[in-house]
Amino acid sequence: MAPAASFHVTLQPSGHSFTTDGSDSVLQAALAAGLTLPYGCRNGACGACKGKVLDGLVDHGAAEEQALSAADRASGLALFCCAKALSDLVLECREVGTAKDIPVKIMPCRVQKIERVADDVIVLKLKLPANERLQFLAGQYIEFLLKDGKRRAFSIANAPHDDGFLQVHVRLIAGGEFTQHVFSAMKEKDILRFQGPYGSFFLREESAKPMILLAGGTGFAPIKALVEHAIHNQITRPLEIYWGARNRAGLYLPDLPAGWAAAYSHIRYEPVLSDATAGDAWAGRTGLVHRAVLEDHADLSAYQVYACGAPAMIDAAREEFAAHGMPLEEFFADAFTFAPVVTAATPA
Repeated sequence: MAPAASFHVTLQPSGHSFTTDGSDSVLQAALAAGLTLPYGCRNGACGACKGKVLDGLVDHGAAEEQALSAADRASGLALFCCAKALSDLVLECREVGTAKDIPVKIMPCRVQKIERVADDVIVLKLKLPANERLQFLAGQYIEFLLKDGKRRAFSIANAPHDDGFLQVHVRLIAGGEFTQHVFSAMKEKDILRFQGPYGSFFLREESAKPMILLAGGTGFAPIKALVEHAIHNQITRPLEIYWGARNRAGLYLPDLPAGWAAAYSHIRYEPVLSDATAGDAWAGRTGLVHRAVLEDHADLSAYQVYACGAPAMIDAAREEFAAHGMPLEEFFADAFTFAPVVTAATPA
């Protein structure tokens, strides 16, 4: 059998490059190489990924006429979600570098799965329309648009490469209108509307510093997205996950971070319970989760920290970590609040 072809693709003006065997679209190959190009639908219908082929040949695939006209093709334009390399390529396109490069959209979604992973935590899996995708950075959040005009914000718990569905983690809040609805009335196949993505809580991939990922309760959701993104992009910087909860049930997906730590030598996982009971039969770390970090690290000057959870946890971690050498510009936080505040990272 003849060996598969290997084509070299260079992006301009950045000069970034990657290789592809031509079996995947240019967009898929770029994303697999850790390069983020703009996209909207991934199936040739919207035109958000349109760019110019400066040199080389592509197969345009299933690009639709309204998104890529004959005149577009004649002028060298292509839809990178459909186009496949037939030779080495030089492409002109804009790359997504920060959250401001990603358009905020209003989209419908269907509740695909409702999974109760603890008495007070539900994982929602949301299916997007067949012809649309939400482009986002790992760690960002969306806001559900409620019928009364209110909004409820939830972090996206999956990584961007896995964008056929969105996952959010919902904790039941006493008196919380939306969360009460999720737990008592929401059904699979229900339709919701949301707007996003929002937020500046995302991985700073240009850094080589080791990372501490600090999660409290359902603050694990965006931390999960960050870790899955780092694994997918083969980012091997040392990564330490500290997940704190009141009791064992609060660590509602315990096998997931434990599995990461078992599979990857650069990942470490430390679960911490603040109010373990005899029924928890807990032999692990106890106390406040940010204090566990300080017990392990007297000097945080060399670290980046990503923290997500209740405001009190975030504030305490920021202050005490800074006192142990952490540069404030290396502390990235997403404070979960439980009120309909537009800038909140998680809801009521």
